[in-house]
Amino acid sequence: MTFNTIEYRCVDAAARITLNRPDRMNSFTQVMHDELRTALARVQSDGARVLVFTGAGRGFCAGQDLNDRAVAPGQAVDLGESVEKNYAPLVKAIRALPIPVIAAVNGVAAGAGCNFALACDLVIATESASFLQPFCKLGLIPDTGGSYFLPRLVGTQRAMGLALLGDKLTAKRAAEIGLIFECVADAEFAARIEAVAAQLATGPTLGYARTKEAIYASPNNTLDAQLALEGSLMRECGFSEDYREGVAAFKEKRAAVFTGR
Repeated sequence: MTFNTIEYRCVDAAARITLNRPDRMNSFTQVMHDELRTALARVQSDGARVLVFTGAGRGFCAGQDLNDRAVAPGQAVDLGESVEKNYAPLVKAIRALPIPVIAAVNGVAAGAGCNFALACDLVIATESASFLQPFCKLGLIPDTGGSYFLPRLVGTQRAMGLALLGDKLTAKRAAEIGLIFECVADAEFAARIEAVAAQLATGPTLGYARTKEAIYASPNNTLDAQLALEGSLMRECGFSEDYREGVAAFKEKRAAVFTGR
């Protein structure tokens, strides 16, 4: 399938979706949302065991392309409809994938583009990248899950500061405060992304899926409920082929060959 605003490929169980509107800093349009839905539906059917999102050119994603839903002075627009139709389903689709999802942030990630990255399981950014919550400049709130992710990742005070002031955050500082997983030197970024993607694409996929399930359930669970969930998930993983292979490889002092089952 040919896409106009994204690129999609899946090689060696590693899927990659590149936002491909470099002239507009890969900002979202209705067409891009439609194409992302199509690509995300293909990821599992193509047998991917990891998914990487990145951006073309010098930016990751600058958020919503305001020209795509231009508002005349004094004209009202239902932004709630945009969230319900496009952004909420995008975040839910990413979180529902039973494989690790990496945001390879190669440049500025602003607004919906920033929170879209935070919806992924791992955020690895190049040193020259930056993160920005500019909603306050438009009289809006952090959407695309921003009001959910920010306080959980960095705490209420830092979340408020980022949301109310809208200041740019360097990738280095984002890693220091726990907003993202890792900040990598520009020259090492591409190799680091490929190495992490390859490791996850050949890892115990079922175990990864259940790890995601457990960690994302944790904030809303009591300790008793979380321990019960761990028991249930460990029971399932313990019957998997990958667990048997992992134990055998450990005993035989060799690298495990996981199939993802």
